[in-house]
Amino acid sequence: MKLNHLLFFGALLWVGVSCQPKNPDPVGTGGTNADWTAESHGGDAEPNYAVAFSQTEVKTLEISMTTTQWQSIQTDMASKSWGSFGTGSTGNPGGGNPGIGPGGGNPVGGGGGIFGQDPAYVALPVRINGKLWENVGFRLKGNSSLSSAWRSGTYKLPFRLKMDEFEDTYPDITDQRYYGFKELSMSPGYSDNSLLREKIVADIFRQAGVPAAQTAFYRVYIDFGAGKKYCGVYTMVEVIDDTMVKTQFGEKKGNIYKPESTLQTFNVAQFEKKNNETKADYSDVQAFINALNATNRTSNAAAWRSALEQTFNVDQYLKYLAVNNTIVNWDAYGAMAHNYYLYNSPTGKLTWIPWDHNMSMTNTAGGGGNMGGNGGGNRAVSLEMTEVGSGWPLIRYVTQDPVYYAKYKQYVEKFTEMVFTTTNMNALIDRNYNLIAPYVTGSESEQKPYSYLSSATDFTNAQVALKSHVVSRNQAVTAFLK
Repeated sequence: MKLNHLLFFGALLWVGVSCQPKNPDPVGTGGTNADWTAESHGGDAEPNYAVAFSQTEVKTLEISMTTTQWQSIQTDMASKSWGSFGTGSTGNPGGGNPGIGPGGGNPVGGGGGIFGQDPAYVALPVRINGKLWENVGFRLKGNSSLSSAWRSGTYKLPFRLKMDEFEDTYPDITDQRYYGFKELSMSPGYSDNSLLREKIVADIFRQAGVPAAQTAFYRVYIDFGAGKKYCGVYTMVEVIDDTMVKTQFGEKKGNIYKPESTLQTFNVAQFEKKNNETKADYSDVQAFINALNATNRTSNAAAWRSALEQTFNVDQYLKYLAVNNTIVNWDAYGAMAHNYYLYNSPTGKLTWIPWDHNMSMTNTAGGGGNMGGNGGGNRAVSLEMTEVGSGWPLIRYVTQDPVYYAKYKQYVEKFTEMVFTTTNMNALIDRNYNLIAPYVTGSESEQKPYSYLSSATDFTNAQVALKSHVVSRNQAVTAFLK
């Protein structure tokens, strides 16, 4: 009898255990998201550049938010000094700051504090080519681009996506990735009617041997709570401290900085660490700035160069400078104290990494696009660089040192002979123009207020202007090298 009871209760226990539902929301496997796969969403996936940064396809990215979420973004922006959406005033993002510009004697690091704090993240569903990523961190980003778009009421806003920002709130997205990428930066083509500069300038830098982020085109739809709207073609830019450094340098153990500094003096507040945040070690960048500004620069130039080269990859910087000055860049070091990264590479030296190229490859500030209040007081650095003031020591001292200046001129010549030729540039421009044209001026075209373009001719004329710019810059180089 006892045995029968045991068998009976044992059977009940077995039935009770076996009929318990399996965990419907296992951590790190996307929970109930049917689109989740280890390759597309998993935290262990290697970065898949062929998929995420396709050079032959314009993928579709869709973002959905509720009316309440859109209102919360507006409330957050207003509270952080960005103003109200669509107020009509674009402010003065960088154009007239005293001391800013190549001739300025005392430029202000960090843009003079004229922009608001970083906007907050919001958890939103994101679909890319129909595949769902849940609770992705979405936030607006940028300086002049964000200020101008926000105040003018343009919905083609610059933004960032962080795939696992809300993993503590939603454990099923722990270590969520987009084909191996944790963060993505979306550039809307502000001040660039061609919509190409962010993309092709990064390509040009890498062709010239200067490490730069990968880029790709995406067409973006955003539902602000009242239905999906087409916000046009964006350039997706690889985030430097996410995957770019490890992919192009082989590791990312060294410090990665995103400075807001003219490099005259070391101020810890101007050197944001993008990794190793818990280690209060800034000795690498301090040593670099000390070496750069050492008093023996004029009395013992050889010793000054030797000490500088122990802390900073000068040769790579000269390549960058040759490219940057040849193509023309209105929003880089020498005009503004930002838009660069420093990475303490495996060689133990800081390496310069360029960033943000939408205001380059044009002879006029803004590139023929909607500049808002930007560009009024800036000058792009010339090929000669002789106009650059003491407030920009990394350029001025290169100009004044005959050894570095001679090597810089060699890199300018090599760049225009090997990379920046009309044949190569025309092919690069045509290839990317033909890729995105159907999504800019086609059956579903960019339209205000979801675009910066006033008409289709703005886009088509800008391609012609890019090609003409290449011709004029090659002519300028010929004159410079005489």
